[in-house]
Amino acid sequence: MSDSPRTPRFDDRARRDLYDQRVVVLDGPLDDDNGPLLATQVVALAARDPDADIAFWIHSPGGSVPAMLALRDLFRLVPCDVSTLVLGIAYSAGQFLLSAGTPGKRRALPHSRVLMHQGSSGIGGTAVDIELQADDLRHTRDTVLGLIAADTGQPVDRIFTDSLHDRWYSAAEALDYGFVDAVVDRFDQVVPRRGAVPTGFGVGR
Repeated sequence: MSDSPRTPRFDDRARRDLYDQRVVVLDGPLDDDNGPLLATQVVALAARDPDADIAFWIHSPGGSVPAMLALRDLFRLVPCDVSTLVLGIAYSAGQFLLSAGTPGKRRALPHSRVLMHQGSSGIGGTAVDIELQADDLRHTRDTVLGLIAADTGQPVDRIFTDSLHDRWYSAAEALDYGFVDAVVDRFDQVVPRRGAVPTGFGVGR
């Protein structure tokens, strides 16, 4: 086995180039490290130009619930529209962020896949701890499912039922369900625009 370091396929330079074109990328799991970074990028781009769209590209198996809720809050707070695009997979938190984009500007590549589920609980500890954790989990679950219902136009009861078990959707099915507004069929639907002069909030500066 070679001891030479592996060259990243998607390095800081690529991220910086996309950032300068107002593209933010979630590639891989969403966690408490990249979540705040993505949030900072969204805020910085909105401050740079409050009228130009921000593109949020997703290829993710899911991840942190607090991070995804924070990002959705920012999608709604920033003055510009946030378009979302699933590049390959948008599972769990990835699905949540995909459908949280600005209505009319949520897209999927033709062979992408979307997964909706309620996630794992991870409950443990004493009986009192378990009861408190269960109450918090129910609150978080109900909040998330209510937001998915609001973003997709589906009734909360249907979202609850459909999310009880892992449920995968093709791009066409995701469109029909309301996760996205269109399946990409033209290059101009995904090509990023060149942003203004960088302000120093980019990646790897």
